[in-house]
Amino acid sequence: MNNARNPLCGQAPRLAARRLAASVAISVVTLSATAQQPPEPVQRVARAFLEQSTHGLPGEVAIDLGKLDANNQLPPCTALSAFLPAQARAWGQINVGVRCDSPVVWSVYLPARVSVTADYLVTAQALRAGQIVGPADIARKRGDLAALPGDTLTDPAQAQGYHTRHALAAGNALRASMLRIPDAVRQGQNVQIVGVGEGFSVASEGRAMNNAAPGDTVRVRMPSGQVVTGTARADGTVEVGF
Repeated sequence: MNNARNPLCGQAPRLAARRLAASVAISVVTLSATAQQPPEPVQRVARAFLEQSTHGLPGEVAIDLGKLDANNQLPPCTALSAFLPAQARAWGQINVGVRCDSPVVWSVYLPARVSVTADYLVTAQALRAGQIVGPADIARKRGDLAALPGDTLTDPAQAQGYHTRHALAAGNALRASMLRIPDAVRQGQNVQIVGVGEGFSVASEGRAMNNAAPGDTVRVRMPSGQVVTGTARADGTVEVGF
């Protein structure tokens, strides 16, 4: 009997082990590739949020939204919601956030450009400091409101009858801060707070902590002691975004 060891006998188990390892590796790679967050739902939630946030703005709104990297390493999400960084407005060059709340928590930001093309007010002629603005002193110009300061006026009723704070050259975009507009909210005044979010609105009451003309920022102390920041409206209410 030949007791010599056959060299092929030891190779078979090793070959089988290598094939098994290769199979496992392929499975892991496949699983990793399919365990990414699909970009489409993220972009859909972000766009819907921006559309909701800009609803009601004067003029034509155009949204140019960046894309989520298809090769992202984010786990798939079943509960997505969009948001903006604190104090950011939903127009101009911005980053809109999308947050996952389930089954894991993560956040990602998409770049966006939101333009709002509408008519706004400009000075039709040079105005003196302290001059009362009349119909002949203002004209309309069309452009992107997102590229202008946030207090740029769009309605002649917002300017006519008010005194200028300082001299203005002809052709200037007319802003609320350029005029002596009476405060819509006064410090210590009880104000109604309107909270606006995606698909909902809530109302509450608080005490104003500073004077604010329409469009100005106002801080409000709630009955709980919490301080919120919002925008004064012409009717004396304060709008707070969520």
